[in-house]
Amino acid sequence: VVHRDYGIGKFAGLQTINVGRGEQEVMKILYEENDVLYVNLNFLNRVQKYSSREGHVPKLTRLGTPQWDRLKERARKRIKDIARDLIALYARRKHEPGFGFSADSHWQRELEASFMFEDTPDQARATMEVKNDMMQNAPMDRLVCGDVGFGKTEVAVRAAFKSVLDGKQVAVLVPTTILAQQHDLTFMDRLQRYAVRVESLTRFKSKKAQREVLARLQSGAADIVIGTHRLLSKDVHFKDLGLLIIDEEHRFGVSAKEKLRALRASVDTLTMTATPIPRTLQFSLLGARDLSIMNTPPRNRLPIITEIVQFDVRLIREAILREMHRGGQIYFIHDRIQTMDEILQLLRRHIPEARVHAAHGQMRGHELEKTMLEFLEGHYDVLVCTKIIESGIDIPSVNTLIVNRADRFGLAELYQLRGRVGRSNVQAYAYLLTPPLTSLPRETLRRLQAIQEFTELGSGFNLAMRDMEIRGAGNLLGAEQSGFILDMGFEMYQRIVEEAVNELREEEFSDLTVHRGSGPVTETVLETDLEALIPDVYISSDSERLDVYRRLYLLRDHDSVNEIAKELEDRFGEYPPEVENLLKTVRVKLAGEALGFQKIQLSQRTCVIWMPPTDQKSFYEEGKELPSGFQKLTEAILRLKDHHPRFRQDGKQLKLTLKLPESIPNDRRLDHIRELLEHLGTIP
Repeated sequence: VVHRDYGIGKFAGLQTINVGRGEQEVMKILYEENDVLYVNLNFLNRVQKYSSREGHVPKLTRLGTPQWDRLKERARKRIKDIARDLIALYARRKHEPGFGFSADSHWQRELEASFMFEDTPDQARATMEVKNDMMQNAPMDRLVCGDVGFGKTEVAVRAAFKSVLDGKQVAVLVPTTILAQQHDLTFMDRLQRYAVRVESLTRFKSKKAQREVLARLQSGAADIVIGTHRLLSKDVHFKDLGLLIIDEEHRFGVSAKEKLRALRASVDTLTMTATPIPRTLQFSLLGARDLSIMNTPPRNRLPIITEIVQFDVRLIREAILREMHRGGQIYFIHDRIQTMDEILQLLRRHIPEARVHAAHGQMRGHELEKTMLEFLEGHYDVLVCTKIIESGIDIPSVNTLIVNRADRFGLAELYQLRGRVGRSNVQAYAYLLTPPLTSLPRETLRRLQAIQEFTELGSGFNLAMRDMEIRGAGNLLGAEQSGFILDMGFEMYQRIVEEAVNELREEEFSDLTVHRGSGPVTETVLETDLEALIPDVYISSDSERLDVYRRLYLLRDHDSVNEIAKELEDRFGEYPPEVENLLKTVRVKLAGEALGFQKIQLSQRTCVIWMPPTDQKSFYEEGKELPSGFQKLTEAILRLKDHHPRFRQDGKQLKLTLKLPESIPNDRRLDHIRELLEHLGTIP
């Protein structure tokens, strides 16, 4: 686990200790050299499970040394520098004059209606967001992020068409020639009825053909050009470029990115990626980039049936013939180029009726290109290839995938590879071939089982996502970030990114960001002399108890407390008074958080409330954060005469002491405090 303030340790269970007149549970964490830390459950949200790349075992932190703080500081400083550049770039773009495209025409609506699938809600939203950006006068900079096959290309086609209708040219930049070919076919297919001239420019076109395309771009005869980084060469001139579409930007080199930056300064830019971007990074980067997330798979897309099987020629023959009989094609993934020939011979020998061909990254560019194109056009039934198909090639007729030695692949790779089949409404199959399962390490087995279980599309494929989100974070913020993630775990890293970006927003870019009115304190600590815990006679498993504690302490509203209370009764029967007290403490905590209090301490008949430090201007300035403003709050507190309110300044801290009236019975103290705080929160 990772403790926000103390670093990486091992979770050693829950322990009950005496506090005041009652008992409470604490979490026990072991550190380097067997140091022990007990964590009060109030601070449970400072502890997270450590997660990073598959199989990485982190080093435990040593308590009492500055190493953890230094690591956090280094990461924060670096993230701040990167985020500062991103936000500044974004701000500059927002103030640059750009071209405002006109509203949708009859043609635009017709093109969108002619899409052969029904739009997913995310696709419709992304299309709207992109078109709205294009109609603004400032240049667009939007990132569309969605799993493979979730319809990003269609969003790009619509944006490109909108640009062409207003007489502007479009450049579509992709990382590989194969992808350029693919997009070329898609764009031509969608736009051929509208007299739009789509060209492609890659190094595989003859010099003469390239010169002709360049001339048409310069004269304005070509409307849309799709190409690899060849598009960034000096000899490419547009008559009037209006939109730049970049697919998988992180796969371009540094010099290509520099040229892009110059190109996109005043042009509307739409970037697309299939690498998932971590949730919290999305929110923190929302201030630095406009983001559209596409999470919903297209309708009537069937889950992929995935089987783990031993290498068996009969089974392979069966799978290939079944796919051929329904007119489909097959990917056979074999990741060792040295032995690819043997596999080719084996397949040709045992399945003579199949046309088998090979493709891998060491082939000459035009050969690879030609092979992929011929496969796309249906000249072969089986393509034996390395994992080059992982990135974005979309052939709807391929609905069977066979992965040889699947045990050698990472989870993320398997997930990406499997995303290459099942792109239409035909049932797709994935066969993961492995040595005998008994000979595989447990880790590997778990990985393969995970991919088998998550057959749902976009099913929040958590484990692979974790691995890919780490890649996503690296792509967005620079590769060295992956090192920080391994050192401190993913959740902790995300938290630091969020804090760093928020600090920048508050301090350096406050004029740019809309103030989100978040309270000065995000969590209130509650200390009480009552027994507020889950006894092990009620829930015996440590991990179950910890899970309930964690969920309770992370809640943000009273309804959720009631839901958990109901769930506890359903699962474990009627709960004892200690659990009742625990639920009450969570309700008091929520009421305190709504008012921005830092800490509440209840001991017998005395309640002490800690306000935020006096240098937190947002709390004390008139009407900033609190619905009532600090002034009104103090006036209301002073009216509680029967509670003898007393304010006391203690260094930077302002404390309020209240005495509970004798008429309130002992077991009603928590309810009374909650009602009191809720009353203060409603003062106009």
